[in-house]
Amino acid sequence: MDLLNTLVDKGLRRELPTRDEALAVLATSDDDLLDVVAAAGKVRRHWFGRRVKLNYLVNLKSGLCPEDCSYCSQRLGSTAGILKYTWLKPDQASDAAAAGVAGGAKRVCLVASGRGPTDRDVDRVSETIKTIKENNEGVEVCACLGLLSDGQAERLREAGADAYNHNLNTSEATYGEITTTHTYEDRVDTVHKAHAAGLSACSGLIAGMGESDEDLVDVVFSLRELDPDSVPVNFLIPFEGTPLGKEWNLTPQRCLRILAMTRFVCPDVEVRIAGGREVHLRTMQPLALHLANSIFLGDYLTSEGQAGKADLEMIADAGFEVEGTGQVTLPEHRAGGCHDGGGVCGSGGGACGSDEEPQVADARTGAEPRTDLVAVRRRGAGTDLAPNA
Repeated sequence: MDLLNTLVDKGLRRELPTRDEALAVLATSDDDLLDVVAAAGKVRRHWFGRRVKLNYLVNLKSGLCPEDCSYCSQRLGSTAGILKYTWLKPDQASDAAAAGVAGGAKRVCLVASGRGPTDRDVDRVSETIKTIKENNEGVEVCACLGLLSDGQAERLREAGADAYNHNLNTSEATYGEITTTHTYEDRVDTVHKAHAAGLSACSGLIAGMGESDEDLVDVVFSLRELDPDSVPVNFLIPFEGTPLGKEWNLTPQRCLRILAMTRFVCPDVEVRIAGGREVHLRTMQPLALHLANSIFLGDYLTSEGQAGKADLEMIADAGFEVEGTGQVTLPEHRAGGCHDGGGVCGSGGGACGSDEEPQVADARTGAEPRTDLVAVRRRGAGTDLAPNA
């Protein structure tokens, strides 16, 4: 396909595709799916070889969130039967992190529910970061605490944080349909604060919330402009007891197309398969490794993931290797901070393609619900049971 040849050439040059090209990837047929995966795989291997970076989540504080994000089992008004607990102590969080590191994780992601941290919360998380770093040599630590106030990103950086995660989740045009207690602009501002403080910015999306192809392209193009170092692609886990608990819009094939589109738009960025891969990719997870160079090991914040041992076997069986702590994840031109050249640093000036966009059908596919694959996390952080790593 001429489209795929064009996208591979652009990906190897770090050149932004047009919106029409990105939409065309999402509109490809299942008959062309392996060609799409192979093309995006060339771009992935060019920048990241066959390495897979492992990340491990530690939920520092679960549930009891005052925000109304429709996709979240920790939201205000959620009746999902998730674990609920207040802040873990630094040594508890360090013990949880150690399990992930022992399983091969290179980065530990510290997450806390809530609108954003108080200054006291930042002190608490800073102590946790220091404890984890003291007990786990070489580990990267990413914090995800919600909306940041002025100066908080700098304090986390001084405590030893390497990165900060704050996802855009969906397009600016539809953000108000998903969340009303904060705005899309609030999220963008927090990513800017992380960047300005010298933290590696991590920001991604959630697919499967009923969005259109245009919405997916919009949010990925917005992420390209924000220029994070890593882009997590989450697939909605429809928790019963949340407003989106009945949204089953994804097939494994659509998930692969979304990952491929993200790789073409963000060719030299760490693309991470995040929450929901077991639920929606299912037996096609190994194909996704040809598109993304990063995954979460084990469980998620409030749901169980694939067994950590199975993750490692999947990576090896697919012909990939776990990235070691001594290996640099990002290509050399990105590893030093601000990324110039190649249109990567927030390229504007007509980079969004033609003004005339093709009409693409609504993305809702009527996929069969797989509620049997949605399991609430009952082990690891906040429990007395061993974590899954």
